[in-house]
Amino acid sequence: MRTIAGVLAFLAVSLPSMLVAATPCAELSNMRLSAGRIDSAKVIDKGAFQPPQNSPGTTTYETLPAFCRVTATLVPTPDSDIKIEVWLPTSGWNGKYQGVGNGGWAGTVSYAALARAVADGYAAASTDTGHVGPTAAFAVGHPEKLVDFGYRAIHEMTVHAKTITEKFYGRPTSEAIFNGCSQGGRQGITEAERFPSDYDAIVAGAPGIYNMEINVARVALNRFVNRTATSAVPKEKYALVHDAVLKACDANDGVVDGVLENPLQCAFNPQTLACKDADGPSCLTHEQVETVRAMYSPIAHPQSGKRLSPPLLQPGTELAWNILAGPKPVSTAFEGVRYITFADATWDATQFNPKTDIDKSLAADHDVLSLTDPNLRPFFQRGGKLLMYHGWQDPQVPAQNTTRYFNEIVKTLGREVVGTSVQLFMVPGMNHCSGGPGTDTFDMVRAIEQWRQSGQAPTHIVAAHRTNGAVDRTRPLCTYGQTARWSGTGNSDEAANFSCVASR
Repeated sequence: MRTIAGVLAFLAVSLPSMLVAATPCAELSNMRLSAGRIDSAKVIDKGAFQPPQNSPGTTTYETLPAFCRVTATLVPTPDSDIKIEVWLPTSGWNGKYQGVGNGGWAGTVSYAALARAVADGYAAASTDTGHVGPTAAFAVGHPEKLVDFGYRAIHEMTVHAKTITEKFYGRPTSEAIFNGCSQGGRQGITEAERFPSDYDAIVAGAPGIYNMEINVARVALNRFVNRTATSAVPKEKYALVHDAVLKACDANDGVVDGVLENPLQCAFNPQTLACKDADGPSCLTHEQVETVRAMYSPIAHPQSGKRLSPPLLQPGTELAWNILAGPKPVSTAFEGVRYITFADATWDATQFNPKTDIDKSLAADHDVLSLTDPNLRPFFQRGGKLLMYHGWQDPQVPAQNTTRYFNEIVKTLGREVVGTSVQLFMVPGMNHCSGGPGTDTFDMVRAIEQWRQSGQAPTHIVAAHRTNGAVDRTRPLCTYGQTARWSGTGNSDEAANFSCVASR
């Protein structure tokens, strides 16, 4: 009996990697889908996958294990044309499914994210969100395509990908995880809001939530920055402001390292850089001082004074101000206003009138993109876990948008959901999804898996910073409301010498 029990225990652990496909890959092309068709199904040998040219993201495909690549077209409405890809490891499947998110206005499958998921043993799926090309022009005259992009494409992808996965392996997935950043972060949160049974766990990074609100806020800020010919801070002065911010606030966390652990604790006053006489490279004019103040301030409606959005930029973001405060608005925001608010390919940001166009933009998408509901009770009651993260130094999607949503969840559902159903990590010094001087290398999927397995939410996550591929700093990422504090002894580039303490 002990021998039999031992064999059974061995099989329980080893089964995922020993599974043989119940349905040969090529035969998946004969599957009938409820609202679409299989376009192709074939095995891609180890290291043989070649992504289309100009595919977003970078990864190494040479080491990618063999997988069954299924492509399909989904048509939930007559105007839909949603392309999806489902990648199924031919060996080493971990028994789980991972949906991966998109960036920007999508228009392409996220091949790099698919590859990372498959390399980790997942069956995985991605979609182009129902159109081709990285612009919002598809939305003009096609309200159903906007719905596809807003939420339907990810949901339909998920439903069909699970069916295809079960057909291939002969059994359903044991767990479904969604993983996305930026637009993908918004997609993940939208899944939890609209389709709470699609996923068991969701990783949402730098989510573009309150979508049309932040689009119009970013356009409004850009127009204020460029309100006159001399009001914008020249790119040559970005380092001047950044250095002054670090001088004022870098030591707040106990370590001078070029990273602000919590920018909200930074009391930098741009007036300290005001020119005493004429304009020059080492000072800011009166107009430029007012511009800097505005970039660190909430966006308000010019007539009602009602707060439209939290500050779009935090102290520490200065070296990348050209994204939101350059000569033109960031393209993702501009396209949202051009094509969804005005449905006019000739509309230009110089025509923006905040007195009328803010309200028009907020109503334009009919909550297709903008729905940001903090009542995630149905998702949480199923045992769903939401793990959010955002770089404090994000110069594109406002970091305080995410803290705002987290606080709204807590206000709506109570403090008890924190650490049981939702957890937020703000990443010091990280730019948009990655990059920056902070520790931007970490594994949130692993963290949420361990959370589900152990029932204990992560209280900190060790992250690394790399230079030329080599790790030169590690730090603990702390849950929102805490910051990493150096012990005062040991190497300040090693996470072991830090602890998470309540933010002051």
